[in-house]
Amino acid sequence: MRNIKGILAYDGGAYNGWQRQGNTRNTIQEKVEQMFCKLLEEQIEIHGAGRTDAGVHAKGQVFHFHTESSMPVSDMCQKANAYLPRDMAVLELQEVNERFHSRLNARWKWYRYIIDNGAVRDVFSRKYAYQILEELNLEKIQKAAQNLCGTHDYRSFCSLKRMKKSTVRTVYTIEAVREDGKIYLDFYGDGFLYNMVRILAGTLIETGLGKREPEEMAAVLEGKKRELAGFTAPAQGLCLMEVGYGTERDYNIIYR
Repeated sequence: MRNIKGILAYDGGAYNGWQRQGNTRNTIQEKVEQMFCKLLEEQIEIHGAGRTDAGVHAKGQVFHFHTESSMPVSDMCQKANAYLPRDMAVLELQEVNERFHSRLNARWKWYRYIIDNGAVRDVFSRKYAYQILEELNLEKIQKAAQNLCGTHDYRSFCSLKRMKKSTVRTVYTIEAVREDGKIYLDFYGDGFLYNMVRILAGTLIETGLGKREPEEMAAVLEGKKRELAGFTAPAQGLCLMEVGYGTERDYNIIYR
């Protein structure tokens, strides 16, 4: 049995999220599984590094699956892209150690949230950015972002009312930069709760609009109540950029 690791890019706008669901077949996981079942002529179950929400995109979603097929991974990758919908692409496939697990072995994830904050909205980015015409205060966003980093209980930034597992996570860094009318929020952490990045983004947006102060972030974290944090920013602005597995390059990214 071979263990295959892949990297997948997708436009999530037309799908009901990553995870396979009982009430719909319109998920990223199911589409990719169907493709590999057809290609390899066997039952394939794929496992992703993260479960992106409906409408969220990915440039570097990592997944793995087991197969009895002897097809070379180079051929497998090329043929996979011929079968996939046009809004998905397998960027890379490689055979890995049988114990590799895309989710359990992940050391960190990098998500990017894009805000279109130009004087005139960019009509071509409306599916991939959240458009806000009122100018955001980048300095306040940056200060608030610093106050949200570290190892904390992020219960205030999770949409699930009941959590059986720990809500403690480590956010290594949150970077906020303005470029050509866009604000890019980059989140690096060891893992994120349900809707956590979108709620963090919404809270930072409210700070940039003057509805919050950067110094409030400590109280929001300590309160551990969803209503203390900001709104859940729209899905189309969010993209899973990369998943790291502990290489030297990984540490250069998260500790730069």
